[in-house]
Amino acid sequence: MLEENNNNNHSHISSSSAASNDVDDFAMRNSNFSAYDANRLSCEGSPMMMSPWNQTSPFAKSPWSNFSENSSQNVPQNGLICSLVREEGHIYSLAAKNDILYTGSDSKNIRVWKNMQEFSAFKSNSGLVKAIIICGDKIFTGHQDGKVRVWKINSKDPSLHKRCGTFPTFFDIFKASIRPKNYVEVKRKRTAIWIKHTDAISCLSMDQETGLLYSASWDRTFKVWRVQNSKCVESVKAHDDAVNSVVSSINGTVYTGSADGTVKVWKRTLLSQESAVTALAVNSSGSIVYGGSSDGIVNFWELEKQLSHGGVLKGHKLAVLCLAAAGNLVFSGSADKTICIWRREGAVHTCLSVLTGHTGPVKCLAVEEDKESASSGDKKWVVYSGSLDKSVKVWSVSETAPDLQQMALMQQNEGNFNWESIPSAKY
Repeated sequence: MLEENNNNNHSHISSSSAASNDVDDFAMRNSNFSAYDANRLSCEGSPMMMSPWNQTSPFAKSPWSNFSENSSQNVPQNGLICSLVREEGHIYSLAAKNDILYTGSDSKNIRVWKNMQEFSAFKSNSGLVKAIIICGDKIFTGHQDGKVRVWKINSKDPSLHKRCGTFPTFFDIFKASIRPKNYVEVKRKRTAIWIKHTDAISCLSMDQETGLLYSASWDRTFKVWRVQNSKCVESVKAHDDAVNSVVSSINGTVYTGSADGTVKVWKRTLLSQESAVTALAVNSSGSIVYGGSSDGIVNFWELEKQLSHGGVLKGHKLAVLCLAAAGNLVFSGSADKTICIWRREGAVHTCLSVLTGHTGPVKCLAVEEDKESASSGDKKWVVYSGSLDKSVKVWSVSETAPDLQQMALMQQNEGNFNWESIPSAKY
């Protein structure tokens, strides 16, 4: 889930509200705010009034007159190369990669240009191509009908493009329409399925690191799509008017700009599940975040990978009630009256042992270094566990792996525990 960052340091950008939902190029819910004011003073004058192209007389002295006539020949020139014109409607979207240009308009065609010449085209029946982005060998287009379409370039003939997907899929729409809880209110007395935009898609942004596609719409929302399986994983009611722009950045940060005159910053929620999150812990370096849940699972996220999901630790039969991290070890206390000890090596976590002895749920944990073990070379930790059995127990835990025979004996005594660290499917 994405939540708005309400940091008081962010700026509020004021502008007028959008115009009505019109297909005209200049009625795309743009602000009518103008940055130019002839009476505005900036130092000695406005940049526009100081321009050498805005002199009242051809004999007026230019502010650039200290350049010699000969030196201007050595200055790089900025100018028009060419114009690409095809009389079939307003141009609403562009995307370029490797000298290939894609253009979208209010016709049904998406034009492909190469070396300043029309190279090919492919057609979409939705009309009004509002947004185009390129990712690898695929092109994503956002349309007036509220859908995202995916196109793939033919490996043998790059002039050919074939549609290979649509967000959301027909099957997903049908499946979602069956359950009443999938309907949300979009206007007064009107509901719609949350996975589909109810108005034109205005822009797209791709986070290639996580494989997430963001689509913003005039329906005041932006949606998050997992490209790998074409699923809509989240819909965010972002603004009070049309969302005209969305940009994804590092660490899962998303920026949205709207016709309501605001720019908002959003941070991605690490986890969204039915099971309650019951405990959190961060390792000493701050590189990994652990979260325990009421279903007995511990999730973890890696900071170096923009807090992407690293995997899950499965070792408890009941809810995880407390977590602690020290050195390369992670401790999880549970309602099943046990404490699991996990050792981390990279992104892999191995269960070293399970501490038993409490007769009630383990509710809290505290860990400190065993200073006497520093000289022996076998690093140990002192672990304190508090339980609803009204007792506190003190444990000595080593970071070294236990004897395999001891592990087998522990497994036999504790029953069929499924001790494993399962890598996560990446977003």
